[in-house]
Amino acid sequence: MNNQQKATAYWKENIRYVLILLAIWFLVSYGAGILFKDALNNIKMGGFKLGFWFAQQGSMYVFVILIFVYVRLMNKLDKKYGYDN
Repeated sequence: MNNQQKATAYWKENIRYVLILLAIWFLVSYGAGILFKDALNNIKMGGFKLGFWFAQQGSMYVFVILIFVYVRLMNKLDKKYGYDN
C-alpha cells in the first residue's frame, strides 16, 4: 500500500469513527433528553427524573466518555497505519 492509499484509508476510518461517536452523542443528548424524555421521566435517579437528568447532566458525561473513547480509537488507528512515531 503506497502512502496516498494509506492516508486515504486512515481518513476514511477516522471519519467513520467520528460519525459513529457523534451519532451516539446525538442519541443520548437529543434522544434521551428531548425525544424520549417522557418515557425516561418514569424512572428516578438520585431523586430526579431520568429524562431531566439526561438533559442536564447525562449528555455531558457521555460526551466526556466519548472523548476518551475517541482518543483510544485514534491511538489504535495511528498504530495500525504507522503514524504513531
